[in-house]
Amino acid sequence: MADGESAEHAIGSFVEAGQLAGAAALVWRGGSIVEVVTLGRRDLVSGLPVERGTIFRIASLTKPVTTVAALSMLDEGRFALDEPITGCAPELAHLRVLRKPEGPLDQCNEAARPITFRDLLTHCSGLTYGDFHHGPIGQAYANALGAQIDNRLTPDEWIGRLATLPLIDEPGDGFHYGHSTDLLGFLLARLEGAPLSAVLERRVFAPLAMSDTGFAVPPAKQDRRAGLCGFDDEGRLVPLPATPGGHALAERPEGMTFESGGQGLWSTLDDYLVFARMLIGDDPSGAPLLRPETLAMMRANQLTLNQRAATRLLGRPIFAGGHGYGMGVAVVMDPETADPLRGRGGVGTIGWPGSYGSWWQADPNDRSVLIFLAHNMAALDQMARGIGLGVWSAIGRFHELAKA
Repeated sequence: MADGESAEHAIGSFVEAGQLAGAAALVWRGGSIVEVVTLGRRDLVSGLPVERGTIFRIASLTKPVTTVAALSMLDEGRFALDEPITGCAPELAHLRVLRKPEGPLDQCNEAARPITFRDLLTHCSGLTYGDFHHGPIGQAYANALGAQIDNRLTPDEWIGRLATLPLIDEPGDGFHYGHSTDLLGFLLARLEGAPLSAVLERRVFAPLAMSDTGFAVPPAKQDRRAGLCGFDDEGRLVPLPATPGGHALAERPEGMTFESGGQGLWSTLDDYLVFARMLIGDDPSGAPLLRPETLAMMRANQLTLNQRAATRLLGRPIFAGGHGYGMGVAVVMDPETADPLRGRGGVGTIGWPGSYGSWWQADPNDRSVLIFLAHNMAALDQMARGIGLGVWSAIGRFHELAKA
């Protein structure tokens, strides 16, 4: 370590300050695990500690998993990248585009072309997340689509409602982080004639022996599950009955068929390590999930210079010079200006953060994987007031020490 501080001490300082309840972090390099850190409580009610096998909600770390399943089907010729998705989702054949993203919902034009599978894989579909918008489209998303993870709609009902909403951009024109991967997951399920959970099990989890990853935690493993944890209005840690916005519940209702390919998975340090290793060509299964050229495409920037420069998330640029975006992952293009929260390593390093305090990156240059998991569930309005931001500082410090 450059200054003698350990990752355990650095992360522990945020736990002791009450900025996060607990965390699990791992460093893998050159073929072996070199550090595992587990600190704090996995559940504020029981007081049980975070352990190496603690199962966390991984939020948007779900997106690369769904992407890999999709690309495995691409390799089989089940669809083409530039094929319109309307063959699989005819409900989306007549799309409208808002003239202004925050403008009135009745001021739209017909979409110039259909959404393609490539658009979904690169978040250039014109879909968004309603939570990111103050204009009418934000409320329209909430009213039509409901919760992002534990949703009582069936996949078919959700797609039908999505079809009633205007896009915020022409398909293919710009990067807009949002429901593209959820829609992609439902299309994979339609193509396979099986729930998305079964698709992921067959194409990703079983081959990689990811036995602790899924859309729900089975009863026999619930004692290892991290409880939902957030903050009160004073910034004090509190257990939550649901995630901010009500997008996920403490207990998933029986019989729920909605499975979010964008943010719905639970997982562990060791399961996600196996997955991340596969993405940089260190596949422990011995049977590659993707063709080498497909994996290389996933890890290569797919955005134009103008798309990267114009991309904003909550009003802030997220790519510009340091990063591009491949398929399901951010890609380091300039190590000197790359932001660690989207991954910072050599050129070609990939990664992405999750909204509940999960984060990872994989660097093919030094064959390293870094993973950080936590339940740090602050609402957007709380974060705007500085509440719940400590986890991102903890991740930044962990990254700094691990790369040193």
